[in-house]
Amino acid sequence: MEIVILLGAPGSGKGTLAVELAKVSGIRHLSSGDLLRAAVKDGTPAGMKAKTFMDTGNLVPDELIAEMIEDVVRADTKTQTLLLDGFPRNVPQAEILAGMMARVGVMLRCALLLDVPDDVVIRRISGRRVCPACGAGFNVDTLPPKQDGICDNCSAELIIRKDDKPETVQHRLEVYAAQTFPLIEYYRGAEKLVTIDGSSDDLAWKTQAALQKIRG
Repeated sequence: MEIVILLGAPGSGKGTLAVELAKVSGIRHLSSGDLLRAAVKDGTPAGMKAKTFMDTGNLVPDELIAEMIEDVVRADTKTQTLLLDGFPRNVPQAEILAGMMARVGVMLRCALLLDVPDDVVIRRISGRRVCPACGAGFNVDTLPPKQDGICDNCSAELIIRKDDKPETVQHRLEVYAAQTFPLIEYYRGAEKLVTIDGSSDDLAWKTQAALQKIRG
């Protein structure tokens, strides 16, 4: 098994790309959130330890998340490429992950960065519209409703979530930059960083480009 770390700012389309990549035989997408939920549900030793932190509202220690990833790696004999999404988020976490990979004998194929300019991210996210009644999602640029401002499904008036307002998006990008840029440089220095231009809305093109980077 090889591990690929997925990196990308909020609104870069990283999650959507991961779903497409996971449709390819031999590739498995593992987000940190899914990892935690599955470990707790399955009652693994690491999951039970994590639950004690989650139940008290505390963050799960980085070493414990790495232990959960290790459990997945040891149990999965079919996956060729494991896409890690959401861990690591910083250099200390990357070093913990590297120690785990060395211990179980798996290699890091690359850190795959979906690179999107801030102005494109802000446009994408601020264009989102949500139906407060049925939960349907739209985007004024890429998935507009048939009638401006009105939900196609239930005719309720669409809203902009607080998290999707331009000023909020800008703050999220600043937080991302502060946390993740050192991680990007860490993998660049290790000659493991590969970059895909994520500014295009062509998902099929981005998926093929990512596959080429992953599989060389």
